[in-house]
Amino acid sequence: MTSFLSRLSALFAAALLIAATFVLPAQSVERRHGMSIFGELKYGPDFQHFAYVNPSAPKGGKISSIGGLAFDSFNPFILKGAPAAAITAFTFDSLMASADDEPASVYGLVAHSVEVADDKRSVTFYMRPEAKFADGSPITAADVAFTIEILRSKGHPGYRIALADVEKAEVIDPLTVRYTFRGDLIRDLPLLVAGLPILSKAYYDKIDFSRTSLVAPLGSGPYTLSDYKANSYITYRRRDDYWAKDLPVNKGRYNFDEIVLRYYKDRTAGFLGLTSGEYDLREEFTSKTWATDYNFPALADGRVKRETLPDATPSGTQGWFLNTRRAKFSDKRVRMALGLAFDFEWSNKNLFYGLYQRTTSYFENSPMKAVGKPTPGELALLEPHRAKLPKSVFGEVYVPPVSDASGRDRTLLRKAHVLLTEAGYKMQNGRRVNAKGEVLNVEFLRVESGFDRIIVPFINNLKALGIEASIRPVDSAQYETRLKSFDFDIIIQRYIMSKTPGVELRSYFSSKTADVSGSRNLAGIKDPVIDALIDEVMGAKSRAKLDDAVKAIDRVLRSGNYWVSHWFKASHNIAYWDKFSRPAVKPKFARGILDTWWYDAEKVKKLEAR
Repeated sequence: MTSFLSRLSALFAAALLIAATFVLPAQSVERRHGMSIFGELKYGPDFQHFAYVNPSAPKGGKISSIGGLAFDSFNPFILKGAPAAAITAFTFDSLMASADDEPASVYGLVAHSVEVADDKRSVTFYMRPEAKFADGSPITAADVAFTIEILRSKGHPGYRIALADVEKAEVIDPLTVRYTFRGDLIRDLPLLVAGLPILSKAYYDKIDFSRTSLVAPLGSGPYTLSDYKANSYITYRRRDDYWAKDLPVNKGRYNFDEIVLRYYKDRTAGFLGLTSGEYDLREEFTSKTWATDYNFPALADGRVKRETLPDATPSGTQGWFLNTRRAKFSDKRVRMALGLAFDFEWSNKNLFYGLYQRTTSYFENSPMKAVGKPTPGELALLEPHRAKLPKSVFGEVYVPPVSDASGRDRTLLRKAHVLLTEAGYKMQNGRRVNAKGEVLNVEFLRVESGFDRIIVPFINNLKALGIEASIRPVDSAQYETRLKSFDFDIIIQRYIMSKTPGVELRSYFSSKTADVSGSRNLAGIKDPVIDALIDEVMGAKSRAKLDDAVKAIDRVLRSGNYWVSHWFKASHNIAYWDKFSRPAVKPKFARGILDTWWYDAEKVKKLEAR
C-alpha cells in the first residue's frame, strides 16, 4: 500500500489534488495574483511569505525519511512503472502554488498573475520572464501548452479523465497562455491547469515521454534528483540557482540542502532504520509499533523526539475495497455480510491499543460527512433519483454496527448468515455455495505483512460463515500491476479526499472510470445517481451547495457497501532525531515538515556530543 500511495502522490500532487481543492471565486474577472474558493484570498497581492513559515530559516544540512517499498522509474506521469517518491513535488514547478493554511487557495509561481474571462470559459496566465528549467532554459507558454497535450495524449489515464473538458491551450505570446474550456462543469478547470507540473517541450522532443526511465527528468523546481540506488534510496539536492527561491510562495521553504528518501522491504525493517539512526524522520502508521516499540535508548535519553501533530484534513477513505467487477461481489447483500464479519471494536482494543476511531464516511473528519437523515439540501438532490435508490438512503445514513468486541459477535454473524442465504449462498458441508455449487471464496491481496495480524481474525470470521478466505502476498511490482488492472478480490487502500472535492471524484467513483486501467475506482462503482451527484459537486456555486452534494454522494456510497471501512485518527504520529527546528505555527492542512523545517546545527552538535 505504501508504494502505491507514493505513486498517487507523485502522479497527482501538482495536478488533481490541487485542482480538486481550488475553485474559482465568483468575482474573479480581473487580473489577480491568485485564486480562492468562494471568496477572498487570505494573502493580498503584496504578501511577503506564508504565515506558517520562518522567512529567516537557515539553509543547509540534510534530512532523511522513508520513501516507500520500491521504485523503478523517474517518470511519474504515465501508467507504467512505480515512480520515485515526491519527484513531482520536489522537482517540478506549476503555474500557481497552494497555501497550506487555507481550505482552498492558490498563488502565483511560474505565473505572476491570472485573469478569468467573464463567462468563466477561459483563463489566461501571465508568466514570469525569469522562470527557468534546471538547465537554464526559459519556461515559456509553449512549454505550458505542450504539457497539457502530452499528458492527455500519452499520460496516465487520470490526466485524460481530469482534462477532458479542456478544449485547448493557446500560446498568446511567449509568456502568455490561455486555456479554453467546454461544457457546463468547468468550475474546477482553471485551478486544475494552474496546478499541472510544467514539462519542457525541448527536453521531451528528445526523450520518449511514454517510457519508464531511471534518468532524472528535467524540471524547474527547488530540487534536482542527484543520486539514487534502486529500491534503496533517492537523494534530492536543493538548487542554489533555483529561480523562484525568493518568491513569496517559497520564502522560508525548502531549507534542506538534501532530502534523502529511503526504501525498505517492509515496515519492520523501516522502523529499525529509525532506531539505528539510518534516517531521521518517520511518520508511524502502525498502532502496535507506536504503542509498544518506541522504547529504544535514543528515545529514552531524548536524542529522538516523539510527537503527535494535529491533522485538520479529511482523514481519507482507508478500507478493504471489494471488486464489484467480479460476480461474487455484485450482490450488495454479500458485500454487507463481509463487512459484518470484521470486528473493529475487538481490533481496536486488542491490536490498536485504542488509538483509532472507526471510519464510517468516505469524507471522514470533515464537514462533508453525511450524518443522520438527509438535510433539506441533500433531499433536494436525492429526490429526483428516488426510484433508483434504496429506501435506506432517505433514512439514517449507513454506519457499520458496533460489535461486542468479543472478536466473534454472534449477533452480527447471524445477520451476515441471513444476508448470504438471501443472496443465494447456502451452507453445504460447512461451505457457502451458490445454486451452481460454486464455493464463495475471497482473496485479500497485500504487499506488506504488517496487515496480516488484522486480516487473519477477519478471515477467521469469514470462515465461520462458510466463506473460503485467504491472503495472497505479492511483491510491490506485481501489486502495482494487479492494482492497475483491477486483478484482485479485496484490496487495502487509503485515499485522502480533498477539502473541496471536484473533478477528481470522477476518478474515484464515476461509471466512466470503472474500467479505466489505473483509475482510483477500485470497487468498480457504476451508478448513474453517483455520476449525476458528481456533476452537482462540480457545478456547485457555493460552499453550502457543494457540501450538500458531497454529503449526498457519501450517503449513496455508504448505502452500497462497496468497502469494509477501516479506522482513522485526526493526527500525525511522528518521531525524529533531534536535529531540526521549525516555525512556531504548523500549517493547518499539512505536516509542513520537509518544506518548512530546517537543519539546526547547534542541536546537531549537542546530539553528537551525547
